[in-house]
Amino acid sequence: MRIDIITVLPQLLDSPFAHSILKRAQSKGLAEIVVHNLRDYSGNKHKTVDDYPYGGGSGMVMMIEPFVLCIEKLKAERDYDEIIFMTPDGEVLNQGICNQLSTQKNLIILCGHYKGIDNRIRENFVTREISIGDYVLSGGELPAAILVDAVIRLIPGVLSDETSALSDSFQGDLLDAPVYTRPAEFRGWKVPDILLSGNTPEIEKWRYEQSVERTQKRRPDLLED
Repeated sequence: MRIDIITVLPQLLDSPFAHSILKRAQSKGLAEIVVHNLRDYSGNKHKTVDDYPYGGGSGMVMMIEPFVLCIEKLKAERDYDEIIFMTPDGEVLNQGICNQLSTQKNLIILCGHYKGIDNRIRENFVTREISIGDYVLSGGELPAAILVDAVIRLIPGVLSDETSALSDSFQGDLLDAPVYTRPAEFRGWKVPDILLSGNTPEIEKWRYEQSVERTQKRRPDLLED
């Protein structure tokens, strides 16, 4: 999978993609993450990418031309399955969206900033708009990093334990069951006996029951049809 991210602040994305699972995914050749500086596509000597909004009002709006020039350059090089804009008014990110995007080959992610982007970009180029929650951040860079992490970890071969991603919370619309590790007893706090029994069918049954119980208690909305 290749993911191209267009941003006015590429330095914000240096760290998230240079460590842990995302670094290993790139080292293995399973994912390619390319960050593009929007200012490189500005048509003026000051590398300006924003201007005052038509009609007045506060804030600055990101200009249409730099985004279009960058998007068209990328589209001339390869086909893209989705052009995604990270925005608070998009569909709220969930595991189902991540699962679907993980099957794609090439994605473009647009990071907004300031008051937003010229709406003609959304009307003519964006194929999907995604939010990470009902709140506003300074820009789309951190949401983009979250989306990339959530998607790439699902690609086969990225995680060392192939079944790990399949048992995460929200897979199957259930929260994950509680987990424990050694020692079996610490300060009188014991690991549930069933997990020490070696009885795999009963352990799986217990984990499922715990997942349902935890979901009913913490996120009953996930169980609603």
